[in-house]
Formats: sequence, C-alpha cells, structure tokens
Amino acid sequence: MVTAEPTSPAGESRREPDGRGIVSRGTRVYLRTLRLEDLGHLSEWAEDPFIARMVGSDLLNTYKHVYDKDPSFYEAVLTDTTQVVLVVEANRGWTKPLGLARLFNIHLLEGYAFLEVMLMDPKALRRGFGVEAGKLISYYGVDVLGLRRIEAKVYEYNRLSANSLRRNGFQREGVLRKAVDGRSWDVFVFGILQDEIEEQRQKDTPHLPLAESEGDAV
Repeated sequence: MVTAEPTSPAGESRREPDGRGIVSRGTRVYLRTLRLEDLGHLSEWAEDPFIARMVGSDLLNTYKHVYDKDPSFYEAVLTDTTQVVLVVEANRGWTKPLGLARLFNIHLLEGYAFLEVMLMDPKALRRGFGVEAGKLISYYGVDVLGLRRIEAKVYEYNRLSANSLRRNGFQREGVLRKAVDGRSWDVFVFGILQDEIEEQRQKDTPHLPLAESEGDAV
C-alpha cells in the first residue's frame, strides 16, 4: 500500500511536479503519463487484496498474471491503442503517486470508452482526489479522443466509487445482477454522454469543494 503524508503546517513532506509528461492539471491532482519506474508501484498495488476486491482492475491483473510483472508490460501499455493509462499525482503533500486513471476498451469510431479511477492509499480517500481525477480524464476523453460516451462499472459494495461517479454527472443505467463471486454481488453500470460532460465542466468550481453531504466519495 502506498504510504502518504498529509499536508501539515510544519515539516510538510511534498514532491513538486517535475513537469514531465503532465497531461492535465486540476486544483488538487494532476494526471501524467506512465513511466517505466512506475512499474514498482504497480507491483505493489497488484498485490493489494483490498484493491482487488474494490476495483478488480484488468490492468493490474494482466500485469501480475499475464506478464508476471515483466518490464515489457510498460511498452505494451504505451502501444495499446485501446487504452490510455495515466498516473494520478497530488499537487502537494504526497510523496508517491495516488493511483491511476484509465480509459480502456476505447472505440474511437463509435466514440465510447470505459473509465477506471483507482486511489491506492486509504489516506487519499474522501479528499476529492478521485472525483477530480475522474473529471480530468473525462475531459481528456472528450477533448483529445473525441469520445461521445463514457461508461463505468462499480461493484455494489463500492459506495465511494459510485458516489464519485454521481458527483461527476454519471447516471446509473443498469445492473449486472449477481455478477461478482458467482452469485453474491451486483455490478452497477454507469454512463455519461458528451453533452453531459460539458454541462459538468460548466458547473465546475475552481476548488471542487466537497459539501458535507457529499463527503462519501473518493
């Protein structure tokens, strides 16, 4: 699990952005391209049972089980035209990456893709980092890839992720009944359209404040 040191008035530990590969920047986080040295973090995250249960990321599963954590995975990700994998970094106060933001199963002709945002450190939850990372990569999908629709799937017990999607304007469109563990848990299907993303962008506030009633989001 990635360790993090929250900001403090004195002795604050921080790592300033070095400017390499930054794709999009918000008020709390920025998204940058994946680097070879990030495989060390992926190796750690792929072994985390909490991440596996809450997200079940195909990316981490492929790195662990198909590539056996081989460095060739890095080049495979970079050359895969069906996905965009970006690293989520805090603008200040954190010494390691917060996690990943990913668009996958990208269909450029049809104009849709799937979204996955993973925060790996429990201390980074409920701070608005995941909400902002989801906004930034959604804007990237519309502006750069020309996406007209973005979908996401969430386990029914992953309340934080579901609330984050709702905060970003996603609507629950369906349920895959008892699709996890054979029979135990549903999977909620969320979606958002290009014009709805633009509506969210117009409502976006500079600091993305978390209202008290909306604090149960990543």
